[in-house]
Amino acid sequence: MLNIALNTFKEIIRNKYLYMIVFFWLIFILFSILLWKLTLWEDSKLIVDFWLAMIELFWLLWVLFVWSQLLFKEIEWKTIFLILSKPIKRYEFIIWKILWFSMTIFLIILFQSILFLGVLFFKDIEINYLIIWSIINIFFKLEIILAIVFFLSSFMSNMISIATAFMIYFSSHSFATILDLVYKTENNLIIYFIKFLQLLFPPFWALNTKDVIWNFSNFPTSFFIFNSFYSIVYFTIITFFTVLIFSRKKFEN
Repeated sequence: MLNIALNTFKEIIRNKYLYMIVFFWLIFILFSILLWKLTLWEDSKLIVDFWLAMIELFWLLWVLFVWSQLLFKEIEWKTIFLILSKPIKRYEFIIWKILWFSMTIFLIILFQSILFLGVLFFKDIEINYLIIWSIINIFFKLEIILAIVFFLSSFMSNMISIATAFMIYFSSHSFATILDLVYKTENNLIIYFIKFLQLLFPPFWALNTKDVIWNFSNFPTSFFIFNSFYSIVYFTIITFFTVLIFSRKKFEN
């Protein structure tokens, strides 16, 4: 198990996309600091929105472009045969890969969140519970995308996996708007069909609390508990199907 963890860590560190994302992340950090120094950026809403969007966007790209290659390269470079020739089961290989990458995502989000909350404290901006929940929800989003990318990579090519995951990500944010439009048609058949599709897609529309921090705050605690539970269940189901497909997959020498 330790070998899987170390191998995954080495692959992450060697990936060129990681350094590109970190480079642009640092550029954006310097850009935001420059704006604050020039006193052009004093709006608390802008600061919060910028940092939350930056946390989600940059590490979404990291998950898509780095994680999508991990399993693909194992198969493409035939290193999968060396790994599976050892006394390790296929489901253990998948689960430990996902767990290790999940821990990496958690540490990155934790580090950025500390920086973000430090900026809010320094700028004397109120840190309300929706900001904290938005960070937690971003983590859930990244975890679900992680599971989806791994699932797609188990039977699709690298670029198709990335493109499909992108479409799922953006489509899943739109269901609230789509349902509002569908309800106006008063067509029960279409309404139930959209609700069925909504069950198949991840609950990103419900996890997108960062977009309503400033115009809606009356969220019951049950809302966050339910969506957290739903996210964990969705992540688990996708991981289960990934394990199922990978366990039955035939690899060519």
